[in-house]
Amino acid sequence: MATRPDPVAAADDDARALARSLLQLGHASLAYLEAETASPGISRISFGCGPDGTPMTLISALAPHFAGLRAHPPCAVMLGEPGPKGDPLTHPRLMLRATASFIAPDDPARPALRDHWLTHHPKAKLYADFADFAFVRLTVATALLNGGFARAYRLTPTDLGTG
Repeated sequence: MATRPDPVAAADDDARALARSLLQLGHASLAYLEAETASPGISRISFGCGPDGTPMTLISALAPHFAGLRAHPPCAVMLGEPGPKGDPLTHPRLMLRATASFIAPDDPARPALRDHWLTHHPKAKLYADFADFAFVRLTVATALLNGGFARAYRLTPTDLGTG
């Protein structure tokens, strides 16, 4: 029996550019495992990249995904929005496989991360300094870009500018 060729290609310049543009959306869906049951969950999150290009988010300890990421750091993030017309599956989307790490309140890097975050998410100034909020780095291991029909690519952190 003949094996089918892999439909997912290595990244090219166009795929890298499209993926990097999706990293600028400002929000994403986060897949995580719940802290107590390790059952899968998903949540909409604020999303951005730090000064070094590392994806990150700002989340409240009141959110279930906060405890989930503390207990089970591996996660996945989906970026992309369907356009106003056509089949939603023909619009570009980027899936990141990542590991979450929390930035401690006394981490010397936190003030610069906070300032950078607020440049891109100015409304977060209302709550970014609340005691229950934490910045979380999402260190990318691999990524998969679906650029539309018959346009799938594997990307590395280097392709994304995150590593």
